[in-house]
Amino acid sequence: MGKPSPQLYEYKVEKLQELEQKAVEGKIDLFYADESHICTEGYVPYGWQFRREDVFIPSQKIAWLNIFGMTTRDNRYEGFTSRGSITSNMVADFLDRLSFRPKTRNIVVVLDNASVHRCRTIKVMRPVWESRGLFLFYLPPYSPHLNIAETLWRMLKGKWIRPQDYVSTDTLFYAADRALASVGTSLFINHSHYAA
Repeated sequence: MGKPSPQLYEYKVEKLQELEQKAVEGKIDLFYADESHICTEGYVPYGWQFRREDVFIPSQKIAWLNIFGMTTRDNRYEGFTSRGSITSNMVADFLDRLSFRPKTRNIVVVLDNASVHRCRTIKVMRPVWESRGLFLFYLPPYSPHLNIAETLWRMLKGKWIRPQDYVSTDTLFYAADRALASVGTSLFINHSHYAA
């Protein structure tokens, strides 16, 4: 993994802290956005076996549920899922629909530098969205630790989806959709630290 230039990193962190403060003061809605996926292969962060023991995993066709999601420090969630790839046009369409929503304050969406976030369509639409009160803020490169959406994905895969949910593709994807729909109502993340 590379590193951003120290000057760019410091500048972006300072600006992100300013956005965090504006969100705390109720002047903006600050969302952190990212993509992730759930797959029938399972999420196993570790495993073990006896010495000289063969472990076999049955082969099967892997199914994926791709997710584009946005979350706030106060556990609001917005997003969509797809069994196909998340394309730049899908992200642009989602942001465009978000820009049309009635709002009492501006919305700022924090994004990483993935190609789907920096495509031509998004560059063209950005001034239009800004005129509607939707602004994009890009994190410095190689800085996933600044994006609280990463914590959301860890909780989803490591805690909220249970081993028994992997019994079938339908139960797994239902469990993922159910968990995401419950963020902020019955499922919560304590985002106690701020950009540093």
